[in-house]
Amino acid sequence: MSKIDPTARIADGAVIGEGTEIGPYCIIGPNVVIGANCKLIGQATIIGHTSIGDGCVISPFAVLGGAPQDLSYKGEPTRLEVGSGCTIREGATMNVGTIKGGGLTRVGSGGYFMNNSHVGHDCVVGDNVIFATSATLGGHCEIGDAVYIGGLSAVHQFTRIGSYVMVGGVCGVRDDVIPYGLVNGQYAVLESLNLIGMKRRKFTRQRLATVRAFYQKLFHGSGTFAERLEAARPLAGEDPAIAEILDFIGKGKRPLCLPAIAK
Repeated sequence: MSKIDPTARIADGAVIGEGTEIGPYCIIGPNVVIGANCKLIGQATIIGHTSIGDGCVISPFAVLGGAPQDLSYKGEPTRLEVGSGCTIREGATMNVGTIKGGGLTRVGSGGYFMNNSHVGHDCVVGDNVIFATSATLGGHCEIGDAVYIGGLSAVHQFTRIGSYVMVGGVCGVRDDVIPYGLVNGQYAVLESLNLIGMKRRKFTRQRLATVRAFYQKLFHGSGTFAERLEAARPLAGEDPAIAEILDFIGKGKRPLCLPAIAK
């Protein structure tokens, strides 16, 4: 049985999963679906056409499913989907999508969203991400799996961040970041590969050496970046991470985040 505090307000039509606890003064809208074994600690608000996966923990003053912060939004029944096993801390916000952006904001499973972090409308966020305090996504961002975004960092709308990226604190990310990248700085630049993250994901010494050699050729070799990229394409078969990076670059429509000295 679900456990619902008598001060909570659950609208008719909301679906609450087995074993879910709804704490004091929570507000749940009529088009909300909450999975099994979730815990809303108290004073959380879930509204809009929003679905929450199993086993999520949502802290006070989080607001999920609020209207997009987009002037074109006119109350359309767009959606927010949050996967299972997410931890959403105090004051975090996630907005539903917009019609022009496809109508869906999607957040994967296993994410940890610290206080006052924000996922804007029409974003697609992967699994096992960590958003530190006040990490912010503008609309239409694409964030890969296992990305870490540091505190007080902001990602510009329509920006892509590949899987296993680490974004340092107090960064403004305006350009696409390759998978496995490490970016830092007030206006983020690519500093290196996220070697610590790669080691945690069991990259062998040989794999690390192979990918590092590719990175050096691509970003610090001779010639222009376009020339180096063309020369690096045959290296895709040397390691899956190299293939992933090259595929990410090939699909890009926006500028790429580069090292400060790259050209």
